[in-house]
Amino acid sequence: MEKSQTYNDVVVRQFAIMTVVWGIVGMLVGVIIAAQLLWPALNFDIPWLTYSRLRPLHTNAVIFAFGGSALIGASYYVVQRTCHVRLFLDRLAAFTFWGWQLVIVLAAVTLPLGYTQGKEYAELIWPIDILIAVVWIAYAVVYFGTLFTRRVSHIYVANWFFAAFILTIAILHIVNSLAIPVTLGLSYPIYAGVVDAMVQWWYGHNAVGFFLTAGFLGMMYYFVPKQAGRPVYSYRLSVVHFWSLIAIYMWAGPHHLHYTTLPDWAQSLGMVFSLILLAPSWGGMINGMMTLSGAWHKLRTDPILKFLIVSLSFYGMSTFEGPMMSIKTVNALSHYTDWTIGHVHSGALGWVAMVSIGTMYALIPKVFGRESMYSIKWIDLHFWISTIGVVLYIAAMWIAGVMQGLMWRAVNADGTLTYTFMESLKATYPYYAVRLLGGILFLSGMVIMAFNVYMTVRSGEKNAVQPVVEPA
Repeated sequence: MEKSQTYNDVVVRQFAIMTVVWGIVGMLVGVIIAAQLLWPALNFDIPWLTYSRLRPLHTNAVIFAFGGSALIGASYYVVQRTCHVRLFLDRLAAFTFWGWQLVIVLAAVTLPLGYTQGKEYAELIWPIDILIAVVWIAYAVVYFGTLFTRRVSHIYVANWFFAAFILTIAILHIVNSLAIPVTLGLSYPIYAGVVDAMVQWWYGHNAVGFFLTAGFLGMMYYFVPKQAGRPVYSYRLSVVHFWSLIAIYMWAGPHHLHYTTLPDWAQSLGMVFSLILLAPSWGGMINGMMTLSGAWHKLRTDPILKFLIVSLSFYGMSTFEGPMMSIKTVNALSHYTDWTIGHVHSGALGWVAMVSIGTMYALIPKVFGRESMYSIKWIDLHFWISTIGVVLYIAAMWIAGVMQGLMWRAVNADGTLTYTFMESLKATYPYYAVRLLGGILFLSGMVIMAFNVYMTVRSGEKNAVQPVVEPA
């Protein structure tokens, strides 16, 4: 079969395998730092094993290594099948894979060594920032080139979400990373003071909004209907969901800066847009859930669908909790507490990780020439272990966070603090143990997935190719 008549699934296979690998690595680092909060001596007095250096390694590994590989691989898979064409520029697509892996390896080396810009989700030093921009622009060229050469006039809604994610992340990364280099490992941001904080959280919250939401909604809008064997519940709602989400999300960042020197009107603006954001978020969640209308019975036998639908449940929960936490009076209690950590992980583990896992289970057999994964029972086991792990993790952090907030604000009749900070830390200690258990369970699920993927790949076709489907 001629090359031009088949999909380019080589790069999809590469990203899919590395999604599993980086998922294990990133979550293992997360388990280590969770254990360090219980037993601080686990850093062994080695600088590059300290919590302060491993924590940014964990966030970068799970967001950009695990999540990024899942997103790029899934977007390449989806755009080819919805546009009925092969990926644009095979060699550039290959460069995006190897370039992205190089970024991840450089991050894994520099962050433990202490090379950082100290910005949340944007810690990497300026030479790596430039490499990220180059790789991301190459990714955009491949993706949009494939869209422009499509053989159908209609652009399916999943591709709108992927396109918004690619364009917005490029702008966010470049603007937030603008800096004046001093040495190879040191630079100074061009922004100062409160402006730097505002730009950082414009970037930071939209990394959540576009990298961790819009991109994964692209996955959801393709793989939920596919796995359910049903059309999207409401295509009109999906279009409204897209335009309202991308219009509103961009303004929500200031809610990270309540009670700071940011002007009060900007804080209020962030709060108001965060509250409005609830509507499109839940519209998308309901659209995904209702796609199973008439097919709910499939959840009994299809654990991949369980992953996808439960991920939507966590998406709905997280996008209710986020706007609620942006309200200033609620934020006065929740900010700087472990409630925020619970919120982040209900989104990161419950939504992002579970929709990614479901997506990988759906596409890996196809790109490796198999009918299904090696073991469906292992997928089901993975689902239950992961779900229990997430629930333990976030419940522990919610309880701990609310308790911390209440203890920190408690005052005696004479105006002195009722509790010392050490007392609040001691009270939190048991919940850190539960959080660690939840993390270990989720990591164990990823190890089960790795074995399942290995057996699937080993028994699949080495050079499986799929012919490009003629548009209807």
